[in-house]
Amino acid sequence: MERQIQRAIEDDLKLKMVFISGPRQAGKTWLAKKILAKYPKSRYLNWDNSIDRDVILNQGWSVATDLLVLDEIYKMPQWKGYLKGVWDTRPGGLKLLVTGSARLETFRQSGDSLAGRYFHHRLLPLCPAETARFGVKTDLERYMARGGFPEPFLAAKDADAQRWRRQYLDGLIREDILSFENITQLKAMNLLVELLRERMASPVSYQGLSEDLGVAPNTVRRYIEILEALYIVFRVYPHHRSIARALVQQPKVYFFDVPLVKGDRGAVLENLVALSVYRELCFLEDQDGIGRSLRYLRTKEGREVDFVAVKDERPTLMIEVKYAERRVSEQLRYFHERYACPGVQLVADMRAEDESGSIKLRRAADWLEKPELE
Repeated sequence: MERQIQRAIEDDLKLKMVFISGPRQAGKTWLAKKILAKYPKSRYLNWDNSIDRDVILNQGWSVATDLLVLDEIYKMPQWKGYLKGVWDTRPGGLKLLVTGSARLETFRQSGDSLAGRYFHHRLLPLCPAETARFGVKTDLERYMARGGFPEPFLAAKDADAQRWRRQYLDGLIREDILSFENITQLKAMNLLVELLRERMASPVSYQGLSEDLGVAPNTVRRYIEILEALYIVFRVYPHHRSIARALVQQPKVYFFDVPLVKGDRGAVLENLVALSVYRELCFLEDQDGIGRSLRYLRTKEGREVDFVAVKDERPTLMIEVKYAERRVSEQLRYFHERYACPGVQLVADMRAEDESGSIKLRRAADWLEKPELE
């Protein structure tokens, strides 16, 4: 199976170094090694391997190397300056691929900058739009129960997927978070993850969470930033450029591993749609460089639409998610009439679609296979 971003990465390697970031176990190393196999004199080095680490520190690869893959290099002190030096002094034929399970672009260090030297691609969990490319008909129940990480998604039994998830979450908290930053209150971080699992899709109050956790609001904010930097969660902010000052400012939090959500089927479906749309927007942005984001709409009076896709600060599509409701949401109709933005309501359980009006009623599974965001 060829991942959706592979060809774009191969093309970009001809021009600059390439960063691949994404959640742990999303398939970054597998993809890197698949690309690596196309180069006869390639070399793979992982910072987590002590032998490889010595090679990295001493730049001990052959001068004839045609593709060098550096995995988890962000854990190296002053890694950006190191990469700049490697890139600027490289032999003419060397191509450089950098992978990591953290948002490589979020690390701000003083000193050397990599600006203008790399292209960035995000490898996120499988979603219907990607699996449909291989002729796989979307099974919403499978996505909601297994998520899109390759191992649990392809597991032979649900029990195997559940065992993977338990180990995955424990590893994220005990290994990745601790290696990322010195967290002194691991219990508070654990509790925060559990609270976010229960409160998915509700605007996050840092003050409210701080009272639950017994830490300062700024600490809660920082903890969520760490969870986001490690691709455990992503935040969806309110859109308020064209909606002016009527909107609240609190973000909503969603999980990259959909089954982590503790809620009813509607909540799990909403997280699946959020991830699928977010992933598509990331893919498009990484291809053409035009800024895109996933946001939501909510007024102080409580009117709300689940999501709005935004391109270059311009709303392009409003999205409402319902598990079984077959009538167009009054909230979606309100925002559509007020701001003249196209809308779609995605429903998991429905017989007949309605695409006749400016607000479309679509089966969630079918629309997610070919999301039309612009």
